[in-house]
Amino acid sequence: MTRETILTNALLVLPDRVERGTVVLRDGVIAEMSAGTSAVPGALDLGGDHLMPGIVDVHTDNLERQVAPRQNARWPSVSAFLSHDSQTAVAGVTTVLDALCLGDLGFDAGRMQTARDGARDMAALHAAGVLRSDHLLHLRCELPADDMLPMLEEMEDHPLLAMVSLMDHSPGVGQYTDLDRYRAMRVRGGEKHDTVERRMAELVAQREARSGPNRRALLDTFAGRDIPLATHDDWDPEIVAHNAADGIRISEFPVNMDAARAARSHGMAVIAGAPNLVRGGSHSGNVSAIDLAREGLVDIIASDYVPPAMIEAAWRLSREDGITLPAAVATVTDNPARALGLKDRGRIEPGLRADLVRVAAYGDMPVIRAVWRAGERIA
Repeated sequence: MTRETILTNALLVLPDRVERGTVVLRDGVIAEMSAGTSAVPGALDLGGDHLMPGIVDVHTDNLERQVAPRQNARWPSVSAFLSHDSQTAVAGVTTVLDALCLGDLGFDAGRMQTARDGARDMAALHAAGVLRSDHLLHLRCELPADDMLPMLEEMEDHPLLAMVSLMDHSPGVGQYTDLDRYRAMRVRGGEKHDTVERRMAELVAQREARSGPNRRALLDTFAGRDIPLATHDDWDPEIVAHNAADGIRISEFPVNMDAARAARSHGMAVIAGAPNLVRGGSHSGNVSAIDLAREGLVDIIASDYVPPAMIEAAWRLSREDGITLPAAVATVTDNPARALGLKDRGRIEPGLRADLVRVAAYGDMPVIRAVWRAGERIA
């Protein structure tokens, strides 16, 4: 039986313009588009709301926040995953890459259980067909960690693997170049001063011993495979050049302007955090995403830790001089889909998957009123 839905009287956010029109969804894909309003009985009148493609989020840690909603309060894994799924769906995120951490640097051992449970639950829930959003796997690989490679061996052939990031959260590099700030963060997290000092010294030595061999092993693992590789928290233009020479094409959350400029010069796609845009700055003291955007250095926006921030970040970006709404929306739809090689989504175009989001306005605030994934209403 043919499944058909007609959405009319919508402001369609197309790749190059916004125009009032009608979209016909048939059997999970966008079958037809036309300008103007349809008079076909049963057509759903969107009342002039915007209709945009479904959001593609390449990096979210939101599952970890459902697993550990409070310190020392671990939530059952499947329940946490389903809660996470509901939150992404109502946020208009029709494709979400769940970023799971491989490798313990001595402060977050519970994250390794979250990664193993999350990868297992993702596969099982996907096979059962009970998820609203389309969940894919993003492996965050801590290069200095002793246990990173064994965990990678467990997950490198996961059927939903879509992206791999090379991480280094050691003190003294990336977002932690300010050692005093790093110390303060760990102490606020409940660690004793002497424990923090000891672990910092151990981590510096561990980084020197492990990062190089682990990096090479990871690159060899994915050589010739169609899995996008990204680096995380780039801070040094020379290191960015080294990453580009190794075939890495995505720079995720560069921490300063020089690193972002270097990434662009090497043809790498630059990812910025949606919370950074919404809050007006980085929570950890890194470069402001809006400053990156004003220099044309933001290709992709990721939710990082707040899925609802995606739509608000795109609308915030569209208020900047020289950035149109289609260009801003592309940072959360078409651009991430292309970076991941997902050719069937990201735009409102006949033949593509019918992943769509209805957006109303509350002043300058976008309000999501409905979400379709593959033509089915999910929120």
